[in-house]
Amino acid sequence: MVVGVLTVELHLCEATSLKEKRHVVRSTLDTLRNRFNLSAAEVDHLDEWQQATLGFSCVGNDRQHVNSVLNKALDFLYADPRIEVVEVNMELW
Repeated sequence: MVVGVLTVELHLCEATSLKEKRHVVRSTLDTLRNRFNLSAAEVDHLDEWQQATLGFSCVGNDRQHVNSVLNKALDFLYADPRIEVVEVNMELW
């Protein structure tokens, strides 16, 4: 069994309130969960309106597949114009 964990710190440039931030974060998490079959949650900076830290996990029996899924999720985040990726940490066990 292979477990992959991805932590991504984000800067939300256009968010001017917690309501706007939560809208962006919620839609992003829902899309990633549905598209890539990941577990996903906001894990830090919950009350800061321009920062968010998202955590993702993926479990599988093939290391290459788990790595590929997490990389595709990361590519999705980089492509979203509402989000600036500040820091990335990925681990596979």
